[in-house]
Amino acid sequence: MTGAPGRGDLFEEVYRSSGTAVLGYALRRAASREDAMDVVAETFATAWRRRADMPPDPGDARPWLFGIARNCLANSLRSSDRAGRLGERLAGAFTPGAVPDPAALHEQSADARRVRAALATLSEEDRELLALIAWEGLTPAQVAAALGLTAGTARVRLHRARGRLRAALDTPASPEETSDEH
Repeated sequence: MTGAPGRGDLFEEVYRSSGTAVLGYALRRAASREDAMDVVAETFATAWRRRADMPPDPGDARPWLFGIARNCLANSLRSSDRAGRLGERLAGAFTPGAVPDPAALHEQSADARRVRAALATLSEEDRELLALIAWEGLTPAQVAAALGLTAGTARVRLHRARGRLRAALDTPASPEETSDEH
């Protein structure tokens, strides 16, 4: 949409003569200075797109700009309200225990390092068997199917692997294994 010749010059004149007034209008109504600056920017962007509708007399443009600014403020308020309601819904869906305690995380991390170190002392077959049970949640019968064993053989190997893991965990950990460096 192009304006009549000279509309760009008229727009520049309106901007120079009314910019401060539009800023004051927005500052008195917006929640923050930043919001007011956004409203002024949006007001003049909209005015530029609609410059063919701008009153021909720069003195009559101020009320027209205030009307645009009023709509920009209303849009900004609606957007802010929607964001606030979304934040409230998200906060309501957020369970109190969802943020783990840093001390518990540190303890779990140290425990995980210790378990990994103990697992590293076991054979690959024992590690795979224990991992399928503990980490993948398979039953001994499912592990037997996954590893191509009979159910009885899988249970016996699991029993022995657990015993070896327990023994490895009972061995005192070296300072390097419990440090935060690993």
